[in-house]
Order: sequence, then structure tokens, then C-alpha cells
Amino acid sequence: MKIATADALHWLSELEATAEELMNRHLASAREWFPHQYVPWSLGRDFDGPLGGEPWRPEQSALSPAVRSALVVNLLTEDNLPGYHWTIGSRTSRDGAWGAWLHQWTAEEDRHAAAIRGYLHAARAVDPIALERARMAHLGTGTVPELEGPLGVIAYAAVQELATRVSHRNTGRLSGDPVCERLLTRIAQDENLHMVFYRELLRAALESDADQVLVTLDATIRDFAMPGLAMPGFGRMAAEIAVAGVYDLRVHHDEVLVPLLRALRVNDLTGLGPAGERARDRIAAHVERTDARAARFVERRAQALAVRARRAEPA
Repeated sequence: MKIATADALHWLSELEATAEELMNRHLASAREWFPHQYVPWSLGRDFDGPLGGEPWRPEQSALSPAVRSALVVNLLTEDNLPGYHWTIGSRTSRDGAWGAWLHQWTAEEDRHAAAIRGYLHAARAVDPIALERARMAHLGTGTVPELEGPLGVIAYAAVQELATRVSHRNTGRLSGDPVCERLLTRIAQDENLHMVFYRELLRAALESDADQVLVTLDATIRDFAMPGLAMPGFGRMAAEIAVAGVYDLRVHHDEVLVPLLRALRVNDLTGLGPAGERARDRIAAHVERTDARAARFVERRAQALAVRARRAEPA
């Protein structure tokens, strides 16, 4: 168990009232929904094994390989919920508004995993044995981000929840399956509310000590990586996801970094000290580098797709 530092206790106390207010706003905004209503059970049939059903075969899936990879990555991320619950609880608190939010967030995230797994099984969208083995391997590593105190949690979650919302939404849009798109759109709505909670906490923290928050946000953005590095086959799946446009550097820049920084009005902050000014400059430089890298990636992807199309043309 990590021992809370004086700085952590300061921020927990400083933001407690805001966390309670945002928790109440979340409960008023969130709409109840039920995973079983989004799963196409009528498509389901027994698999091989004790029930003697039909083994899974790749041709049974109506989804492209990239969409299948995105769904697996999204689900395994949701499956790692115990690690995230522990991390957030150990860096914040299990009492008061912090604890109430932690448990509410955990319950909602667990609902996402149940719904996605139900869809994948009923629709025979992915190999269920490979999926379960990947889940066991991923959770067995216990890999979670190393976050520094309450500010580290808040900054990381603000970025991560927005990135997850975008990833779910784009996966559904590119799936070609209205049932999949409806489910992931619903999940993305939850993720958006989660992002708003953390973004507004970050905004309140900026009003209290902008210098310290910008230093934390700078480190978070520069070190940020989508969760999943410990997943089996993550490199291959991440590449497929990027090439398909589900989540790539262009998406990360345009739909995550820029909107979040704009919403927080980082460029408009005044009265910063030297540390805050340096952090803001580093953030701006990182965003600019990400934009340039995204442009190169998109150009290379277009060239590769053009070559592939020419090769596919009849002689």
C-alpha cells in the first residue's frame, strides 16, 4: 500500500468538493442501460467443448481483421479493470467522494467488458479460445500505468478516457455491422462522461496551481501510450488498428490532444511561473511533433494503399 504524501493529501482535500459536485453531475447525466439488450443473442450457438457445438472458424466472422483487433484490444483493456481500480484507489482514496466515484466508475467500466464479450461470442466475431488465452495472459502480468499521486491519475485519465471514447466510436463506425456500431456508440457515451469528470477535475486543479498541473500534464502527454503494451500480439494489432484509421497518430493529435488542451484553455493561462511556462512550451512542442509525425504516417499509408491497389488490378 502506497503511503500518501503531503502533496497527495493536499490535492485530495483541495479537489474533494469538486469531485463530489462532478460525481453528482455524472449521476444526473448518465443514462441507465443494460448490456444484454445490445448483444445479438439470436445469432449465438454452442461452441465445441462440453456442449459439443461447432468450433470457431475465421470465415464465421463478418468483421475485418483490423476491426477484430480493435475489439480485442478494447476488450482486454476493459478486462484489466482490477488493476486500474487498484491503481486509482491507491493514488486517491476509497473514502468520501473519491471512493464513491471509484466504485461508480468501476461498475460502469465492468459493464463495457460484459457487453463487448457477449457481442463477440454471440456474433462469433473472434476466436473465443484465443481471446480467453489473451485475457489470462494480459491480466496475469498485472501491468498498469505508473501514475504519480492524484494529479497523475487525473491527468492520465482525462487523456485515456477521451482516447478510449474515440477508439470505441471509430471501431463501431468501421465495423460495417449496425449491431456492433450501436453497442460501441453506447459505450463511447459512457467513456465521454468519464472523460468529462476527469477533465473538469483537471480544470479545477489548474485554477488552484496551474504550474504544478501543467508539469504533470506535460509528463502525461509526452509519456502517454494506449494501454495494452503487455497484451499478446499488441504490436501487430496496434499496427492493424493504425493502418485502418481506428486509432493512429492523426486521430490522437486531432481528436484527443488538441480538443483536450483547447477545452482546458492551456494556451490562454496567465500568471504562470517558470516551471509552468516551460511545461506549456514542452506541451506545444510535443503537439507540433505529433502533428508532423501524423502527417508522415498518413502519407506513407496512402502510398502503401496505392501500391496495394495497383497490384490488385487485373493484368
